[in-house]
Amino acid sequence: MTGKIDISFSKSHRVTGGVAILLKTVEAELPAGVADADPAGIFGRAAKVAKFTGKSMSVLDIVAPHGSEADRMVVVGLGKAAALTAHDWLKAGGKAAAALKGADKATIFLDVPGLEISPKAAADFALGMLLRAYKFDTYKTKKKNDTNGDDEANANDKNVKVTIVTADASAAKKAFSDADAVAEGVVLARNLVNEPANVLGPEEFAETAKKLEALGVDIEILGEKEMKKLGMGALLGVAQGSVRPPRLVVMQWKGGKAKDKPIAFVGKGVVFDTGGISIKPAAGMEEMKGDMGGAAAVTGLMHTLAARKAKANVVGIIGLVENMPDGNAQRPGDIVTSMSGQTIEVINTDAEGRLVLADALWYCNDRFKPEFMVNLATLTGAVLVALGNLHAGLFSNDDALSEKLLAAGLATNERLWRLPMGKDYDKMIDSKFADMKNSSGRHAGSITAAQFLKRFVKDTPWAHLDIAGTAMASPSDEINQSWGSGFGVRLLDELVRANYEA
Repeated sequence: MTGKIDISFSKSHRVTGGVAILLKTVEAELPAGVADADPAGIFGRAAKVAKFTGKSMSVLDIVAPHGSEADRMVVVGLGKAAALTAHDWLKAGGKAAAALKGADKATIFLDVPGLEISPKAAADFALGMLLRAYKFDTYKTKKKNDTNGDDEANANDKNVKVTIVTADASAAKKAFSDADAVAEGVVLARNLVNEPANVLGPEEFAETAKKLEALGVDIEILGEKEMKKLGMGALLGVAQGSVRPPRLVVMQWKGGKAKDKPIAFVGKGVVFDTGGISIKPAAGMEEMKGDMGGAAAVTGLMHTLAARKAKANVVGIIGLVENMPDGNAQRPGDIVTSMSGQTIEVINTDAEGRLVLADALWYCNDRFKPEFMVNLATLTGAVLVALGNLHAGLFSNDDALSEKLLAAGLATNERLWRLPMGKDYDKMIDSKFADMKNSSGRHAGSITAAQFLKRFVKDTPWAHLDIAGTAMASPSDEINQSWGSGFGVRLLDELVRANYEA
C-alpha cells in the first residue's frame, strides 16, 4: 500500500497551495469556505458553465483558480440535504480522496450553508477518505507516474496532509478516533485477503493475528497436536492434503464487565482452496487466495474493537487451513469425526469451509458459552447466484439476532439478506453412512450449507454470513477500489457498538 492520508481537524485554516475541497448541496448557493478558497468568485462562473448544481457525488474540478492560493479547487456534490445518510458522508469522503490526484496537501471545508454537520458526519467523511485511499500494490516494482495514466488509481501515491475545517473541530476529532480504528480494521482485512497464498499460509496468518497482542488482545494459537487432542477431525481432514500445518487462533478482547458473557465471531480461513480431490476448474482458481475472507474480517474486527477500546467482551476464532490435492488429501466418500462427536461423510472435498467451521463453532460454544455466535465465510458460489455481490447471505436460528444484523447492515451499507432454513432443507444433508454429509448437491446449496453449520451450535443464538460475493471481487465504489473489500468489519463493529457495549 502506497501513500497515506494524514487527517487533522481545525475550526479555521488558511489555504496555501494544494487542493481546496468544498461541499455543496443542491439547495445551497455557494459552498461554505468559498471566500477563503475562491476570493475571486471563480466557482460561480465555473459551476454555471459546467451546469454543476451539487447533485449527489458529482464533482466540479477547477484547476489554478484565479485569485486563489489553491492550486486546484474541487467541489463535491451532496445532493439534497434532507436525504443525506451516514453512508453518503462516507461516499463524499471517498470522492474527496479520489480528487486529491497526487497532491501533497489539501484543505477541506466541511461545513455547508443551511446544513448542520454532526461530529459523526465529519468522522464518517474522514473514514470515507481513508477507505478510498487504500491500494494494495506491495508487489508492484514500478509505480505509474501521477501525471500519466489513471488519476483515480494514483490518487494515493503520495503522503497527503489533509486539514478538515469544521465549526466543531474538537468533537469531530474525538469522533474520528473511533472511525480511524474502523479504518485500520478494514485495511487489515483487505491486506489479508489481497495477499497471495504463497506469502500468507496458516502459520503466517496466525502470526499476523498474534500482533493484536500489542493492542491488548489475548491470543492463543492451537497447532495440529492440540487440535488432534481436542478431536477436531473435520478441520484436520481439510488440512491433511497440504504440507502447511493448520492453525486455530483464539482472540479475546475483554473490554466489558468480568461477569458479562462474551459475544463471539468465528471466521473461515482457507488460505487457498484448490477444491482438494474434487478439484476446481483452472479458470479463476487464483481468486481462491481470498477464501479466508471470513477469517480476515474477524481479525480486522478484533483489531478495531481493541483499537477503540470497545466496552464489550468479545471472542474471535479463526480456523486456518489450506485445501490441497496431494496423496494424503481426504477423498470423496471419506468419513470424519468432528469435535462434537458427530460423523460427516465427505461427498465433495470442495465443500471444505463448513468442515473447518464445524469444529471452530463447536469449540467456541463449548469453551466460551457465548451470548451469541456469528460466523463469516466465503462459503458457497450459490449465494452469488442468489444475491449477486451486493448482499451477503444471512442464515440464523434467532430472529432477534438477525434483526440486529440486518439493521447494522443498513447502517453501514454492508447489506445482508436473510434466507430461509428449515427441517425439510436439513433432511437434504442426511447421509446413508454417517450422521450427515457435507454436500447435498446443487439445489439450495447455500441453505444446506447453513443447515450443516446449525448442527454444531446447539441452542446458542447463531448467525451465518455467507460473504462469498462481497468479500472479494465485489464492485468498486466510492470507498473501495480494492479486490479484497474488508466486508464485515464495519458491519460487525456497528452490531457491537449499537447493541452490546456496556
